[in-house]
Amino acid sequence: MTLAQSIEGNNPVLNITIFGLFVIGTLIVVFRASRNTKTASDYYAAGRAFTGPQNGTAIAGDYLSAASFLGIAGAIAVYGYDGFLYSIGFLVAWLVALLLVAELLRNTGKFTMGDVLAFRMRQKPVRAAAATSTMAVSFFYLLAQMAGAGALVSLLLGIEGDLGQAVVIAIVGIVMIVYVLVGGMKGTTWVQIIKAALLIAGTFAMTIWVLGRFGLNLSELMGSAAERAPDGDSVLNPGAKYGASDTSKLDFLSLGIALVLGTAGLPHVLMRFYTVPTAKDARKSVVWAIVLIGLFYLFTLVLGYGAAAIVGPDTIKDAPGGENSAAPLLAEALGGPLLLGFIAAVAFATILAVVAGLTITASASFAHDVYANVIKRGKVDNKTSEVKVARITACVIGAVAILGGILAKDQNVAFLVALAFAVAASANLPTILYSLFWKRFNTSGALWSIYGGLTVTLVLIVFSPAVSGTESSMITGADFSWFPLQNPGLVSIPVSFFLGWLGTMLSKEHLEDKHKEMEVRALTGAGAEKASSH
Repeated sequence: MTLAQSIEGNNPVLNITIFGLFVIGTLIVVFRASRNTKTASDYYAAGRAFTGPQNGTAIAGDYLSAASFLGIAGAIAVYGYDGFLYSIGFLVAWLVALLLVAELLRNTGKFTMGDVLAFRMRQKPVRAAAATSTMAVSFFYLLAQMAGAGALVSLLLGIEGDLGQAVVIAIVGIVMIVYVLVGGMKGTTWVQIIKAALLIAGTFAMTIWVLGRFGLNLSELMGSAAERAPDGDSVLNPGAKYGASDTSKLDFLSLGIALVLGTAGLPHVLMRFYTVPTAKDARKSVVWAIVLIGLFYLFTLVLGYGAAAIVGPDTIKDAPGGENSAAPLLAEALGGPLLLGFIAAVAFATILAVVAGLTITASASFAHDVYANVIKRGKVDNKTSEVKVARITACVIGAVAILGGILAKDQNVAFLVALAFAVAASANLPTILYSLFWKRFNTSGALWSIYGGLTVTLVLIVFSPAVSGTESSMITGADFSWFPLQNPGLVSIPVSFFLGWLGTMLSKEHLEDKHKEMEVRALTGAGAEKASSH
């Protein structure tokens, strides 16, 4: 009996019980946190009351998504070295966020990316553009999390029918909407802190367990993984996934650029910088996040090769959920149903926390940028009406995410997240960097960069092998792909930077005076939002 089959006969009651306890525990935390959520600042930025270490742990919880836990472990188990490149890209990206974005954004913004852009440009068009790109990035990221939920459930409960998986994805979406409606940013942050602690503790325990099976010898572990691999030592060398042809090498370059530049443009990560009282705390947050995330990615290396050595790549590929099932299968092989139940609950917690963070970001962007500042022109009757709109938006986004997750449930979640990174790096990052560092930059440049970058990225994704033309595409029965790369970052990011420059140079608008004021504020924090308790 293979592990894939024995998983179907595992203990679904135990798995659901552990997951249920986590949901009940976190809902209690969310309800307690929500008692102090009275103003827009409380709802969007948790009253700016979190410390650097707390916010850093929450950022790690937000960032270590289903892609990190399920997708990367699976990619390493099947492709070895090439799978680990995801980890390196995701981690190195934080240096860009730390050095170029974190502190400056904290000083110039209030709740969303639109605040930073609107500081020195025409409010209405720029806020509408920022909200559009935020929604697009959040949607792609949500797809990945929901796909991870579907994969996990197929494993845990032996639900292989499309209808069963769709029902579970819907349940995950509903629980996430409750988190956001009730707790706002404060409740969501506490869920992310709890989840980060559980995830890092769980993966640490599994890492020690795996190494213990091989005498705490990493070389022996990797040797055993190579023995189980169909192509032998290829899992220890570059090229198992991205070395077969010139196109796949370009694909890897495109993926790497998207991962490294995408983090600094992810709206749900940027929004976390506003939950701390000072710029110094924003810097501390990122340092804490880098340490925790770096540790976690070292664990994924051991877990991925451990799954290859103990479970075997063929078993992983044949299991329900494919590559995404590597970590749960490894847990079942190490500690039986109990460890599998715990790891599965942690993975579910991961999905719920990240999805809640994404939903509150997208709903805040719509309510604050579009409703309050574009539709109402900054004249909102009271702050509670803005929060009410944010809550309604959260319900709509949740419904769209559920539908999208059902469609994308068979894709590798790390790959889906890489698409979100490409959209973030193309639509958001050029505009943020130009806005912070180029005094000639103006409204036209921002609109060209955001809408142009977003359009180019989405068009290239739709007409890429990721969507059609191969057996692993989202739409398997069709072929309308003409763009050869799976990830569009190599083309879309430079195009977006170019469009930002071109739009600025073709416009006669000059905003240099406003840039000087923004520069002083970005570098010194003068006039920046302070914590409500200070």
